[in-house]
Amino acid sequence: MIGGRWVAGTSAANINPSDTNDVIGDYAQADEDQARLAIEAARDAFPGWSRTSPQQRADLLDQVGSEILLRRDELTNLLAREEGKTRAEATGEVTRAGQIFKFFAGEAMRIAGDSMGSVRPGIEVQVTREPVGVVSLITPWNFPIAIPAWKIAPALAFGNCVIFKPADLVPGCAWALAEMLDRAGCPAGVFNLVMGRGRVLGDVLVGPGVDAVSFTGSTGVGASIHARAAQHNIRVQLEMGGKNPLVILNDADLDLAARIACEGAFGATGQRCTASSRLIVEAGVHDAFVARMSEEMGHIVVGDARAADTTMGPVVDGRQLEQDLEFVHHAQVEGARLVCGGTSPTRESPGYYLAPTLFSETTHDMRINREEVFGPVASILRVEDYDEALAMANDTPFGLCAGICTTSLGRAMDFRRNAQVGMVMVNVPTAGVDYHVPFGGRKASSHGPREQGRAAVDFYTNMKTSYFGC
Repeated sequence: MIGGRWVAGTSAANINPSDTNDVIGDYAQADEDQARLAIEAARDAFPGWSRTSPQQRADLLDQVGSEILLRRDELTNLLAREEGKTRAEATGEVTRAGQIFKFFAGEAMRIAGDSMGSVRPGIEVQVTREPVGVVSLITPWNFPIAIPAWKIAPALAFGNCVIFKPADLVPGCAWALAEMLDRAGCPAGVFNLVMGRGRVLGDVLVGPGVDAVSFTGSTGVGASIHARAAQHNIRVQLEMGGKNPLVILNDADLDLAARIACEGAFGATGQRCTASSRLIVEAGVHDAFVARMSEEMGHIVVGDARAADTTMGPVVDGRQLEQDLEFVHHAQVEGARLVCGGTSPTRESPGYYLAPTLFSETTHDMRINREEVFGPVASILRVEDYDEALAMANDTPFGLCAGICTTSLGRAMDFRRNAQVGMVMVNVPTAGVDYHVPFGGRKASSHGPREQGRAAVDFYTNMKTSYFGC
């Protein structure tokens, strides 16, 4: 969709990862010239859209949120079929997307400023916020409707115009969002959808005519976007990788800890930046935790994402499966003990399946503990005490989130204060966040203002200070 019109392009097949014989559809892919046209359309639309009333923007977003929730079953099926989340996970994501649009409908009405007296007599000062302009939104495949929602909704709520490029593996959800925005009466050029490969469209979307870029994806791609944006003085918001620790102390409830670890490590097939990939366990409960974790993993049912009894779907495609299996092989070569999983099971339909995988007897310098796997693979590290656990949790280039399982309020508060991350979870999974609060990390995980919640206003608006002589 460019300038309010659906435009043809080269087509690419959208394949179901649970059944590679199932083609969801053929979706158009844009080229560089079409991406430039989308930027031009957004620039033309910006003066009018930026001056619309907050009520008009709120009504648009609220209508989209309502349609998402009304079509929850249909969109759940599409998401499960396209990305491979289980029906329960897909339903949760679709619901969250609808709630995000409705939340930012409210935020459109609450763009606040300040009025204050000057230190100089006879002068008043006003601080106001204005939209940034044209923003490129580049999203990943692992949350194909929720992450686009938490970028598109605030961008539009605060008066910006959007160029939206979803991951090429999940065009269906992006197409559905574009249709809903169009039906809700989004003016031509305010929202533009360009689908296709990042290597084809990336330089255009982080180039002349764009005022800001919000990206979620790999650390390497994020670094290249940052460098290119700097050449054009483009504002950047980056959410990238994670290697998130979950610390289990001797005083933890091990049944609860095992459930939390399983949800954090294997929920959404481990394909989320907040996954608990490093399980750091105090020596006093190490062996008991490994046994309890193995038992809990035995309840996971791997299969077609749409099947009622499936509790973990496939990985997203063949390349991701190959990468995950390579990590499994390398961990064994380095001496890690494979507790369970590590295989690619066959099912009735051909798909990209990987059994949930757990390693023990790993060391901190192993590749599996240093790099993001982005699959259902977790490793256990044994430590002697809390101080060693905290130091190991922080010894990583990443800093998205960290969790701890403990019954000690003192340890929980110390961990909250000293964990070098943007988000801390105490006795809850590292994966799973609310839509109305800030999201983001530190170090190589994030760059720029936070996403979601009221914090989103910091990225999508400029602040202006005005002086009035009385």
